[in-house]
Formats: sequence, structure tokens, C-alpha cells
Amino acid sequence: GLLLPLCTIDRKWGSDLYLTTHCHNVEPVGRWFEAFLKRRNRNVSASFQELEEEEELSEESEDEELQLEDFPLLRTLDPKDWKNQDHYAVLGLAHMRYKATQKQIKAAHKAIVLKHHPDKRKAAGEQIVGDGDYFTCITKAIEILSDPVKRRAFDSVDPTFDNAVPSKGEGKDNFFEAYAPVFERNARWSSKKHVPRLGTMDSSFEDVDHFYSVWYNFESWREFSYLDEEEKDKAECRDERRWIEKQNRAARATRKKEEMNRLRTLVDTAYSLDPRIKKFKDDEKARKENEKKAKADAKRKEQEEKERARQAELDAARMAKEKEEEEAKLVAQQAKKEKEIQKKAIKKERQKLRTTCKNWNYFGDNESDSVKMMEDVEKLCDRLELVSLQSLNEGLASGSKEEGKVAVEKQVQEVNAQLQKEKDAEVQARQAVRTAVQASGGGGGGGKGWNEEELPLLIKAVNLFPAGTNARWEVIANYMNLHSTSGIKRTAKDVINKAKNLQKLEPGQKDEINKKAFEKFNKEHAAVPQTVDNAVPSERFDGESNTASWTTEEQKLLEQALKTYPVSTPERWDKIAAAVPGRTKKDCMKRYKELVEMVKAKKAAQEQVGSKSKK
Repeated sequence: GLLLPLCTIDRKWGSDLYLTTHCHNVEPVGRWFEAFLKRRNRNVSASFQELEEEEELSEESEDEELQLEDFPLLRTLDPKDWKNQDHYAVLGLAHMRYKATQKQIKAAHKAIVLKHHPDKRKAAGEQIVGDGDYFTCITKAIEILSDPVKRRAFDSVDPTFDNAVPSKGEGKDNFFEAYAPVFERNARWSSKKHVPRLGTMDSSFEDVDHFYSVWYNFESWREFSYLDEEEKDKAECRDERRWIEKQNRAARATRKKEEMNRLRTLVDTAYSLDPRIKKFKDDEKARKENEKKAKADAKRKEQEEKERARQAELDAARMAKEKEEEEAKLVAQQAKKEKEIQKKAIKKERQKLRTTCKNWNYFGDNESDSVKMMEDVEKLCDRLELVSLQSLNEGLASGSKEEGKVAVEKQVQEVNAQLQKEKDAEVQARQAVRTAVQASGGGGGGGKGWNEEELPLLIKAVNLFPAGTNARWEVIANYMNLHSTSGIKRTAKDVINKAKNLQKLEPGQKDEINKKAFEKFNKEHAAVPQTVDNAVPSERFDGESNTASWTTEEQKLLEQALKTYPVSTPERWDKIAAAVPGRTKKDCMKRYKELVEMVKAKKAAQEQVGSKSKK
């Protein structure tokens, strides 16, 4: 058993008041133990049990004040048709119906039996009709209503219950008046207690949402076994009883489905007509629109801030670029000015040297010596720098004719020695290239070696068709066969072997090959000399040409300018040259011609390889 602490207080009176507390362990027995077990099984507190006891006392008091309603048709009831009778009306509880307690039902039955019992009526001189007496209906009524299961079955098909659902037209103008009573009377079928009410127009969103959530998940205890057409107890065998049960289950499921559809229709109709739902949706829509608008405004402001910052950066970059361009322009102007000054100074010193030598008849006693000295003087004018010219002119001005002749001859000897040294170096480089060509020659092409024309062409083709080109070495071989003037047809195998040998050359030898290729290019593209000294140069080749190789950045600027200014643009090449810093109109046009030739050659080589592969 359970031991409960019990505290008692002892009071002693005297001059002082003493309070002493004694705690004892008490074990509940008898009716208290029974009450304790009920509380524990039901998981309720003692205060809750006291509340139930008070309710039972109130029910007893109600029983004492129970007033029954007379059923005038009681004597006309047919005992054989007891299933269609109103059991509550038979016992005089038509006004209470499903709210009547078991005690009230028993009290009503007791009162009506005392009044309508056959023995009592027989003693009063009334004639009794045996088995057909209406008292059987009273017995059936108490039998149904005193059994909780049978009573629930009867309550489920209560003939006085209104199953009607208001239409949309009825609840459109007076929604709460039309639907509140319907939900209240249908709440009696709920398996759960405390079903929420419909509420009012001022109900909160949480209350409305909870209401419809409960009703959309409504669990009804209503069942329709009372309407079974066949009674299985009357079956003659087990098979017939099973068949009756099957028929009854099917009928109950059909009625249950109809009942759930009725409730769902009620909830759906109410939800569609509820003005609060429309209000909540409008409020939610307005809230979302406000949030969307706020986000759009915030995003717009952010974009504006970014645009302002970007514009500020662009302005700063533009100003910095303008400043750099201005500084570069000033530096270029200064350099050009200094170059002009130096050019004038060199021209002046050259003219001074020529004049001095001319005045001294070029230090010659006869015409042949004078002509030879004149050639040497021109050679000095071409080769000497400004400082050397100034030093030579100062020596000639301060010395005699013989001293001047010695100084000029000495300077000529130094220049000739320098020229001879450069010439010897060039000869050695050419000899090295020839040796390398002879060492690598002979692997195809009819057993002939590679000449000086083919090597630069091979290097150009290798750079023009980089790794990754489809059928690369066949394309390179076709390119060389198209552009070579030697008449030797090279195969892909020849090209591969020669390319490998070129990779083994020294850097100086490669530079020599490139230099020769450049010299050949200049010879092929040299302009036709003018026959008239005072002829005006063509506008197509105005300005000085920049011989430096094109960088990647300059190439990109040229391509962009070609796209920006199409052929129909007036003064197209002037605008293109202005878009490429450091390059003149002549440079841009020559580069464009080179690119066109390269593209055409590349396409021709690739088309030839493609036609061979198809064959």
C-alpha cells in the first residue's frame, strides 16, 4: 500500500502558546483507498475528484427536482414497432434527451412504471391487452437508454436532430447567425471535448485558424448501427449471421461516409463564406505587398548606391587616366622636343664636319683622294654619335689641316674596324646556320635539305597553327607547300623531324633565322622609291611607322576598334589609329593586312587537309 504523511498540531495553553507538529505515515483503506485508486488510474488530482463529487451532488439535487413531460401518444404505441419510437419521449425526457444522466433516466423510468405498470392499471379496473400492451415500449426504452452502447447508437440517429446544412445564399448576408447554431449542435458528435465555437467578427486569426483546424480534422463518434435492417440474433446459422453482419457493415460505412461528407460540406461552405477569412487573406496580401514593396525599395536604393559608387570609381579612373595621358603626352612632347633638338644638333655637327672638310678640299691633293675622303666623311656622318661628332669638330677647329686629316683618318679607321667586326660576326652566324641546316637536312622531300627560305616559313607555320589544331602537322606541311618557292613538297613527317631539330638549336642560331626572315619580309614589303624628290607622300602611309612587335593588349584594342568602326565609317582608319595608343594609321593598316593574309593562309591549309581526308 501507499503510506501518506499525516501532520497533526498539538496546542498547549498557558502563559505561552506552543505549537508542535507530529507527522505520521497513514495508509488509505476502505472507501478512501478506493477513491485513491480511481484517482491514480484516471491520473487526476484530489481537487478534480472533489469537483466531480460536487457535480454528482448537483445531479442528485436535479433528480429531486426532475419534472417529466407527459407523452400523450404513449398508450397508442405499437410494441412491435418499438424501434421507431422516441425512447426519450416514452420516459418523459423529450425536453432533456441526450443531456439526461443515468440517474435521471432511472428516476424517470421509476416514476412512469409506478404510473403505467399493468398490475397498477389492472387494479384500477383498466383492461390489459396481454403481449400487445404499450408497457413493452417503456421496457424497451429503459433497455436502450440504460445501456451506454445502445444509447449512443440511438443518439446517433436521434429523430429530432437537424442534419441540414445552410446554403451559401442563406449564410452570405448573416453568416454568424446562420452557421453558429449549426456548428454548436454538430459539436455533440465530437470524440474530443471542448470543441471551439464559431466566434465573432472580432475573433483573432489564431482562434479562427484553430476553429477550422479542429473541424477539418473532426473525429465523429456518430455511428449508425441502430438502423441495421437485419438482426443477426435472428439468423438461423453461422453463415447467415456472417452475411447479415456483412450487409450491416456495408450499410453503416455508407451512412458514415455520407455523414462525413455532410460535415465536410458544412465546413467548406462556412470557410468560403466566412468574412474573417477574406479579411485575413486581404491583410496577408497587403502585408506581402508591403514587404515586396519594401524589398524592392531597399534593392532599388542598394542599386542606386552601387551605381553611384561605380560612377564615382569610373570618374576617378577616368580622371586618373586623363592625368596619366596628359603626363604621358607631356613626356612624349618633351622627348620629341629633345629628339628634335638632338636631331638638329647632329645635323648641325654633320654639316659642320662636311663644311670643314670641304674647305680643306677633303684633305686631298688630287681628285681621287678627295672623293675617297668625301665617302669616308659621309660614313662618319652616318655612324658617329653626337658626342663623337662634337669632339671631332672641336679637334678640327682647334688644329691645323694636317692635324685635322690625322684626326679624321683615325676616326675613319675606328669606324671601318667596327664595321668589319660586325660583318665578321654576321658571316659567322650565317655559316653556323648553314652548318645546322646541312646537319638536319635529308629526311624526305626527295632527299634534299632545308634551305634558308623554308626555315623561317616553318617557324611561322608552327606559331600560326599552335598545339590543339586538328591535323596540325598536315596543315603545317600544306601551308609550307603553298607558300614555299623552292618547289620541294614537304610531308608531315618531314615537318615533325625538322621542328624537333630546330628545338635543339642554340638561341643565337634561332635569332639569326628570325632576323633573316624579318629582313626578307622587309624586302618583300618595301615601298617603291619615289622618282621625284619633292613628291607628296600618300595619305595611306602618313606618319612614322612603329617597327615594334604588336602586344596582346594592342591586338585586342585593334580588334575592338575594327568592330566599333565598320567599313562604312568616314575616316575609319584615323579613328582606329586613335583607339590604339602608340600606333599610327600606317601600323594599323599593315597589321590588318597581315592578319587577313594569315587567316586566308590558315583556312586554305585546313581546307586542303580536309579535302584529302575525305578522299
